[in-house]
Amino acid sequence: MQGIKLTQIGNSVGLILPKEVLARLKLEKGDTVFLTDTPGGVAITPNNPHFEEQLEIGRQFMREYRDTFNALAK
Repeated sequence: MQGIKLTQIGNSVGLILPKEVLARLKLEKGDTVFLTDTPGGVAITPNNPHFEEQLEIGRQFMREYRDTFNALAK
């Protein structure tokens, strides 16, 4: 674990991620990251947690109506 200092960026405060972290997260300049509250603090992820929830709802719907989709596909 390494510490990262906060820095002044215009009227805001930001942090600069080391290139090793950017590579591990497969991030580049201009990409969007999402902050998620966790029991241990805050997690930074390139994945939108709300999208994952929506995707799971869609998967459940597809499982529930699997027979109907198969019949329609014929």
